[in-house]
Amino acid sequence: MGKAGEKFGDKATLQMRDIAECENITTVWDRYKLQEPHCGFGTLGLCCKNCNMGPCRIDPFKEGAQYGVCGADADTISARNIARHIAAGSACHNDHGREITNTLLLTARGETKGYSIKDPVKLRTIATEFNIKTDNKNDNDIAKELAEKMLAEYGQQNGKLTFLKRAPKKQQEIWDKYNLTPRGIDREIVEMMARTNIGVDTDYKHIFFGGMRTALSDGWGGSMFSTELCDILFGSPQPRKAQVNLGVLKTDEVNILVHGHVPLLSELIVDAAQTPELLALAKEKGAKGINVAGICCTANEILMRRGIPVAGNFLQQEVALTTGAVELMIVDLQCIMPSLPQVASHFHTKIVSTSARANFPGTEYIEFDEKEGLDIAKKIVKIGVENFINRKQEKVKIPNEKVDFIAGFTTENINYHLGGSFRGSYRPLNDAIISGRLRGVVGAVGCDNPKFKSGTSHIEMIKELLKYDVLFVETGCVAIDCAKEGLLKPEAIYEKFVGDGLREVCEAVGIPPILHTGSCVDNSRILIECCKMVEEGGIGNSLDELPVAGVALEWMSEKAIAIGWYAVASGLLVVFGSPFFTLGSKNVTKFVTEDVESITGGKWAFEEDPIKAAHIIIEHLDKKRAALKLNPMMYPPKK
Repeated sequence: MGKAGEKFGDKATLQMRDIAECENITTVWDRYKLQEPHCGFGTLGLCCKNCNMGPCRIDPFKEGAQYGVCGADADTISARNIARHIAAGSACHNDHGREITNTLLLTARGETKGYSIKDPVKLRTIATEFNIKTDNKNDNDIAKELAEKMLAEYGQQNGKLTFLKRAPKKQQEIWDKYNLTPRGIDREIVEMMARTNIGVDTDYKHIFFGGMRTALSDGWGGSMFSTELCDILFGSPQPRKAQVNLGVLKTDEVNILVHGHVPLLSELIVDAAQTPELLALAKEKGAKGINVAGICCTANEILMRRGIPVAGNFLQQEVALTTGAVELMIVDLQCIMPSLPQVASHFHTKIVSTSARANFPGTEYIEFDEKEGLDIAKKIVKIGVENFINRKQEKVKIPNEKVDFIAGFTTENINYHLGGSFRGSYRPLNDAIISGRLRGVVGAVGCDNPKFKSGTSHIEMIKELLKYDVLFVETGCVAIDCAKEGLLKPEAIYEKFVGDGLREVCEAVGIPPILHTGSCVDNSRILIECCKMVEEGGIGNSLDELPVAGVALEWMSEKAIAIGWYAVASGLLVVFGSPFFTLGSKNVTKFVTEDVESITGGKWAFEEDPIKAAHIIIEHLDKKRAALKLNPMMYPPKK
């Protein structure tokens, strides 16, 4: 973590923070300082407000204050708190998946405007997994049946989620043995909330078993549904070049930012901004065109499929408005700061909120409805275009910083890059690990956080791991951070800190050392890629045997806790920069960092120092390599 008052971030962000201070605009970093010192009981996970006999807290330094009013101890309170975070985080992703699934159903019925089946090949592939016969059926009939089967798995009370069959046999056996197999998506979330109520589950281990089952319903359920169906509806991503950072905003065009997570509207905003009538209106208002750019995970969604530029990640949403050049920001849900209308009030910027699940006071609310999708998108874009004449040029301060990068890697096209059209295979990747050119693979995911170094913690850790020949797969805001640093382009392999083995592999295949695979919900792609590595053979028979790890150093959201837990439950090491709130319970801390490994093969580690975190991962990868008796590493790490 940085010292108090010390500023971190890329140049564009630092420049806009200075402007915000001059304009007396409060940002996330200012509010963070005002919250210090954070509540010690909350940080340790020792406070409980689950009933009206409290709120209670366990005081580790006060004799006799070791139980809440009901008798719950530190173990129970800490476990319940984390389990509720898992449930909330899983609910966000699963609800996201439900919305995409319902849109596929409406599209198949011909009840939407602006949507169609863009990847019929993948539609048939996924349908086969759900035992749907595809012969002599058109796309819409297949899509309707697939959507109905997927929606049924939300309310399913017994059985297993279909995509669990993708996991190696050993993982499935572990889940069955310890009763971790999700039966239905909604059932697990509801049961988890019920079990953490006053007077219900008090065994911390038993609570975590339920928490892992809930998390698995996210990673192998709703998130995986969303990823696969977005590919079907909007087209499977392909590697494409784009630009990132606040410099993508235009001085002479209407700037529209899309921000949030569900790509249903943002896809249509891109289409609407390209219609002749709105382009003509923009010229009538004095603009040369309409520039759509993304913030946060909506940015990653339209980047992966459309090559739309990325203005910034989570921590840049306020400073993007501080440029004075944004006519309109469109928000849906998840990771939206309630402060945005306050920042926008200093400029001509309008904020339009669109989700029936998330109202934000101070915004103009236009509810999105898939049945009228394209018409609504055009209506919203028109608001931005008409607002261009209200821009105050003297307030426009767009940083120069913008960087080229490559995004759009998926399970399928990585397969193509490794083997070509006729010999597509994960064999070259596995062989590179077996031979010692690659130490292993790390999935870096998640947020950026003012508690740490506002994204730069990611960069320090990842550069250290690149020295040790680690290939990265990334999603979410960490991918945007690395893109701004110039690490997501093929020529990055020639940086002095990139290991010789990693350079050889990337050069031969023609890929960057870091593969951007999408938004946070697309972490399911990483799970599938791990399954493909096991399926190819030679580096373990299950996910817990692979030389792989996950890391979310600057995690911030409850969604990150759910993601981390479904990775741990799937057999992976996961490193967080700071612990979720468990340190007040020695038993819970020991369970998540040690004991759970004997159950699932995965475990947690917590380390805020980026270099130390990197070496925890290196030690883990080397341990897995040794267990598999793989060849020694071919090259020493870079200095």
